[in-house]
Amino acid sequence: MNQHSFPAMNALSSSPSIKFPPYKTNHLLLLPHSRSTLQSIALSRKLKLRIVCSASEHSQHAEPAKYQHSKKTKSVSDGEKGVDPVGFLTKLGISHKQFAHFLRERYKSLKDLKDEIYDRHANLQDLSSGFMFLGMHRHVEHRVDFMEWAPGARYCALIGDFNDWSPRENVAREGHLGHDDYGYWFIILEDKLKGGEKPEELYFQQYNYVDDYDKGDSGISIDEIFKRANDEYWEPGEDRFIKNRFEVPAKLYEELFGPNGPQTLEELEEIPDAETRYKAWKEQHKDDPSSVSYDVIDNGKEYDIFNVVIDPVTREKFKVKKPPIPYWLETRKGRKAWLKKYNPTIPHGSKYRVYFNTPDGPLERIPAWATYVQPDAEGKQGFAIHWEPPPEYAYKWKNTSPNVPKALKIYECHVGISGSEPKVSSFDYFREKVLPHVKEAGYNAIQLFGVVEHKDYFTLGYRVTNFFAVSSRYGTPEDFKRLVDEAHGLGLLVFLDIVHSYAAADEMVGLSSFDGSNDCYFHTGKRGHHKYWGTRMFKYGDQDVLHFLLSNLNWWVVEYRIDGFRFHSLSSMIYTHNGFASFTGDMEEFCNQYVDKDALLYLMLANEILHGLHPNIITIAEDATYYPGLCEPTSQGGLGFDYYVNLSASEMWSSFLQNVPDHEWSMNKIVSSLIDNRHYVNKMLLYAENHSQSISGGRSYAEILFGDTKEHGAGSKETLLRGCSLHKMIRFITFTMGGQAYLNFMGNEFGHPKRVEFPMPSNNLSFSLANRQWDFLEEEIHRDLFVFDKDLMGLDENEKLRTRSLPNVHHVNEATKVISYIRGPFLFICNFHPTDSYESYSVGVEEAGEYRIILNTDETKYGGQGIIKHDQYLQRTISRRIDGLRNCLEVPLPCRTAQVYKLSRILRI
Repeated sequence: MNQHSFPAMNALSSSPSIKFPPYKTNHLLLLPHSRSTLQSIALSRKLKLRIVCSASEHSQHAEPAKYQHSKKTKSVSDGEKGVDPVGFLTKLGISHKQFAHFLRERYKSLKDLKDEIYDRHANLQDLSSGFMFLGMHRHVEHRVDFMEWAPGARYCALIGDFNDWSPRENVAREGHLGHDDYGYWFIILEDKLKGGEKPEELYFQQYNYVDDYDKGDSGISIDEIFKRANDEYWEPGEDRFIKNRFEVPAKLYEELFGPNGPQTLEELEEIPDAETRYKAWKEQHKDDPSSVSYDVIDNGKEYDIFNVVIDPVTREKFKVKKPPIPYWLETRKGRKAWLKKYNPTIPHGSKYRVYFNTPDGPLERIPAWATYVQPDAEGKQGFAIHWEPPPEYAYKWKNTSPNVPKALKIYECHVGISGSEPKVSSFDYFREKVLPHVKEAGYNAIQLFGVVEHKDYFTLGYRVTNFFAVSSRYGTPEDFKRLVDEAHGLGLLVFLDIVHSYAAADEMVGLSSFDGSNDCYFHTGKRGHHKYWGTRMFKYGDQDVLHFLLSNLNWWVVEYRIDGFRFHSLSSMIYTHNGFASFTGDMEEFCNQYVDKDALLYLMLANEILHGLHPNIITIAEDATYYPGLCEPTSQGGLGFDYYVNLSASEMWSSFLQNVPDHEWSMNKIVSSLIDNRHYVNKMLLYAENHSQSISGGRSYAEILFGDTKEHGAGSKETLLRGCSLHKMIRFITFTMGGQAYLNFMGNEFGHPKRVEFPMPSNNLSFSLANRQWDFLEEEIHRDLFVFDKDLMGLDENEKLRTRSLPNVHHVNEATKVISYIRGPFLFICNFHPTDSYESYSVGVEEAGEYRIILNTDETKYGGQGIIKHDQYLQRTISRRIDGLRNCLEVPLPCRTAQVYKLSRILRI
């Protein structure tokens, strides 16, 4: 090792005012940069030295203050400001002692969990940033570092085409340098010197792998840099111990053993332990007042923590002294120097797996933190791909994320089925063909499912095998970055369906039995398997599993700039019965023995961390049981989500269309299903149909209503008119009565008449229905439906329909099948009757004036009959009390139509 040293590396010993008490230390590591006022310095595995005088510079990338932890506040007092574990119950007027007690206990468990986390992690940001060092990473010192968690393994090695798949080439070192007490394995892969090249003169020589040249390529020698650093950094006299580096050890040795101490190991007698030596020294110097200046304080911790107290002058000097980072950076060389001197130990594109030796024998696994994977390589065992593209091929971001709109219009997509051809489509196809369509249709966000790597295509991506990898069947990580960036450039937010409620049971590719044990990431026994789906259930009470899952969320935001997540199937993780139980709505069902408190704590932590680190992030909860407090702040007893999915609306529409005659549709059920919970209308994500209605043996509403349009002849006009009318009305009332988030599945905006069926053995692996037929837009009926949906989205964009106020449903008539409601200056009227039209239907309005139709589902450009003429678009109120409101509006109302009226002129009476 080169004997050069940087300034401040021996800063402690450079101060002549420091005295050492007589105890022996084995290792002393001084860091050149400190993140906090107290710098912890590791001496041995059970000893820490805390130097009060170390530098107090804070990191430039420090997280928000709420995510910085102080050991002084281990617990929160009962009077903690702004925190009420049962706050949302009080707000809603709910009184349930058992559930309130559960919420208080859960909040206490959350505080205890955070304290446990702080024992191992600096803060919550550190807990959720495991991707920065786990997995495969290029290190600045001409090497690649690999880190993996496998507590059940006895031996760990990397195998791949770069080392001929040998389990003896690149292995973890023995002892704690290669394997720690928590089960993390560490492997260093040194770059290989090219023939004729000499080893580095500087032991810690750094390289810039992005730029061709850096400061270290200037030709200045290392000796010159170090000399200038020492001359400029140290004040006169401070470099005494740099020039005489053995003075301090000699003085310490003399204090320990006297001026005539032993000179050889044979002369060295057995040394008493540190505590005995310290007490003897203390007794000897009890009358010396100067001994106070270097007293040692034992705080009684499990691991002894000592404070070395020094004089104030020295302390202030160290506070103002900044680390000599600029001098260090002057030695860094560029990419060309690296390529000239080294061959990468693992080139970009290399295939690799991790090899474990376990009690049950050797295993080969795809690393859990791999970022690019081929899960099924032509029927053979999958492998990870080292992704380190050269700078000229690495994608460079061009756009920033759009501002989050007050009302979300989400377009749900699957990349693989986005094309018209019977094959798996790519990220590039989606970016070029689908994104412009989404923008034209008037949506402001896309929600992608099936993007995270999964081995079995027919699972739609919901049985994830590799949580940090984009699916290689669609393209590369750079392709996905380009897709996200272009979506942002079009003003579209990008949400991701995230599946942390369970994982694929695949052992060769996924996480199941990852290290040979059955309880690495998952529960053992029956609890470790989904009751019906056979998937594996995460062990949320394990801190390393939390580390993995929370880091995974943060990874997608940091690496791919994802704007939000929809958390899939929360009921599978919240309950030990996976949500497959009868629910009566009793609050006891949300706090009994079947509730997994650890899963709830994970969701609370996930929302706290995501919203703390990324304030504009959107989180959406999909929970069929509507767990209380989904969208309430965690400080008020909630889980912290921004929106929750209303699943009952789509189930209602599907049931009506397939099982209930038109004249028996219940208007009250429509209203109750759409509004669901009036306290959280604005937190509700509503949809008429999503992918679930079209996939897994289901049928889209268009398929139910139209069948195959190409088979209809002239006599089917009435059938097409019914189908077109109901398709528009269902989407109209769902969109306008719902809250501030709406979702539509790809193709349903124009009434895609075919279901989706992924290739699987039951259909002979056919791709014939695993696509979207965009050419249907050329047909009149589908083009009309698309124009209507586009105008509906545009109306909301221009008039801010869904952000005005909550819908005031003032007219629901089962006999006439009419529903009417008001939002601000807008009146919405829907007539679901299959045959009855009304020339002058009376509905109430509060404000007297003139109302004009601004959207009519029956217009001919939308495939309607155009029964309401344009001279009937303007209507004036009558001073007559109706529907509990002061004025009346008499309007023409054809069957199976809906209209939006806007108050265009107020009349003062």
